[in-house]
Amino acid sequence: QWNQCPSSCPQTADVLQAVAEPTLAELGLAGNTPVGLIQNILEYMHMDLGLPWWGAIVLGTVVARLAVFPVIVKGQREAAKLNNVLPEMTKLTNRMNEAKQSGNKFEFSKAYTELSLFQKKHDVNPLRGFLVPLVQAPVFISFFIALRKMSYLPVPSMQTGGALWFTDLTAADPFYILPLAVTGTMFFILELGAESGIDNPNLRAMKTVLRIMPFVILPLTISFPTAVFTYWLTSNLFSLGQVALLRHHLVRKRFRIPEKIQHPTSALPQNDGLIQSMKKGWKNAQLAQQLQERERRIKNHLDLASKGPLRQTFTHNPLQQTPAAKDKTSVAKARPWKDTIG
Repeated sequence: QWNQCPSSCPQTADVLQAVAEPTLAELGLAGNTPVGLIQNILEYMHMDLGLPWWGAIVLGTVVARLAVFPVIVKGQREAAKLNNVLPEMTKLTNRMNEAKQSGNKFEFSKAYTELSLFQKKHDVNPLRGFLVPLVQAPVFISFFIALRKMSYLPVPSMQTGGALWFTDLTAADPFYILPLAVTGTMFFILELGAESGIDNPNLRAMKTVLRIMPFVILPLTISFPTAVFTYWLTSNLFSLGQVALLRHHLVRKRFRIPEKIQHPTSALPQNDGLIQSMKKGWKNAQLAQQLQERERRIKNHLDLASKGPLRQTFTHNPLQQTPAAKDKTSVAKARPWKDTIG
């Protein structure tokens, strides 16, 4: 009977293979942790939707990025608002820092109050800039750990679940095409500020470090499984498409993202460079430590003065007379008529 229907044999073999494929739970994966939830989602897309593993990874990545897209929009909105008031914010911040370094608590309190009122008036807060990495970092780390565990186990069906030249998702890319593509797209993302929307010309020192970072990461990640790079490349391409979308004026208007003001260079604080900034920071730290030490000594002196007897801070005590001074006083008391005549 098997020989009579050769055309149906591959289909039967596929069915038997699908039935025999173990679940991730049976392999000790999945669960209720963030990593386990991502593995469950990928398994659902592979087993129930019938996608190959590379397709499940791509679709899962797009779904995850769409889920955090509102956070990206909010981050772009906050970055634009902060950029538009950057010169005024910088002046107020510099005043506050100078007052702190000089130990002038009155001026520091005044500058701090003015800065707080300014931020409240314009509805800006630099801390909101950390919202995007705080949301995206756990998603990236969870995907990375989930796919790495699935590859290192390995999940048997992932060994044939790739595409093109990377058919084995549990192995490294034999031609290094995916690692190089991830490095290139990461470079453009950092160059364009695709995630944060920040494009401050005075952050040149930080941008230099960010430009080098992809090439530092490349040799450390080049042997990662292609499953990880499939996610990473999909996420990077989504980011590049996202920045192109959010730079369109109609889209920015729809999402209430203010247009960024291009400030003249003279209106922005001058950049000292990486080395100069490090030296300045070290000098400010030393100055702050000296001020703290001076305040500590003054406080100790005041505490001693308030708790113990008065301490002599001069070489000669006018309340204690010498023997010669006592003799002169006695003579003056014995001859009061001399003072009267005089």
